Amino acid sequence: MNPISSYRQRILSAAIWTARLILGVALLNVFQPAPPRAPLMPPQTVYTTKPQMCVHTRLIDEVDEWKIQRSLIMVREMGADTIVEFFPWAYIESQQGVYNWAQSDRIIRHAANQGLKVIARMGFVPNWARGDQRDAFTTLNTLPPEAYRTFATFAAAFAERYAGTVDHLIIWNEPNLAFEWGYQQVDPAGYARLLEAVYAPVHHANPNVTILAGALAPTLEPPGSPHGLNDLLYLDALYQAGAAPYFDALAVHTYGFTHTPDDPPAPDRLNFRRLELLRAIMRQHGDDSPIYITETGWNDHPRWINAVTPAQRIAYTLDAFDYAEREWGYV
Repeated sequence: MNPISSYRQRILSAAIWTARLILGVALLNVFQPAPPRAPLMPPQTVYTTKPQMCVHTRLIDEVDEWKIQRSLIMVREMGADTIVEFFPWAYIESQQGVYNWAQSDRIIRHAANQGLKVIARMGFVPNWARGDQRDAFTTLNTLPPEAYRTFATFAAAFAERYAGTVDHLIIWNEPNLAFEWGYQQVDPAGYARLLEAVYAPVHHANPNVTILAGALAPTLEPPGSPHGLNDLLYLDALYQAGAAPYFDALAVHTYGFTHTPDDPPAPDRLNFRRLELLRAIMRQHGDDSPIYITETGWNDHPRWINAVTPAQRIAYTLDAFDYAEREWGYV
């Protein structure tokens, strides 16, 4: 036998078997059963000794519905009665005027089934709403002023669809950080105009809605910093820009970093009780609106520069609940 022909025959045979294997795998992928749906349970009730406890979830990116359900069952079983969930504008209205509510419907349906209230965080800008991108760098957090009313239209559509089920909306996240403001110079006056654009349309869509402003990041960045602005300075500037009539409550992030929950607040210190300094600014401007803590906690990851030990994280978290319940009647 010609050795070259024999070699070619072996190559051809291997190629045929490889093709069969690839085809078999492809057919398995095509004909495999769809992921199991998660039928609703009988309506559930949250039993808790901490009725104001809330968990910040991120279910909008979860593919499998049963995982959404499982996560919300765990929230209920741990005794929380509320979740904060992100509903990105860019996901729901990726094409202008065309809304895809499928994923948000799933999350909200399962949350209601578990007896959980939902606080919706609004943000992320679709590509079509970021303005002319030929000469400017944009991100999912880039919202040009000319798009404020377009964002308000989306927020109003969301509020109308879920009225009676989702009655709390956080407008943007940590606008005092450059990263969250599209890597632009942070702008309290601009954020005030955004709140103004949103407030009336959303309240018209759902008269019982609560608009939460702020969700400010605790930071000590000075004026002019390219990274952000001190949350205390930002909140004061927000009031000076005339934002007070355009929100119903303030969302606050109270990370403890390495400090105990009862560590006294100070302007140059980032700790759990920094909230009290934000409250003082609210009162200076005659605002007695409630505060919602929408992010908090202590990090125990060993690579985190401000980490605590796992035992400290548990103790600090429990002590923080007790302190807030005892001292902060406005939260």
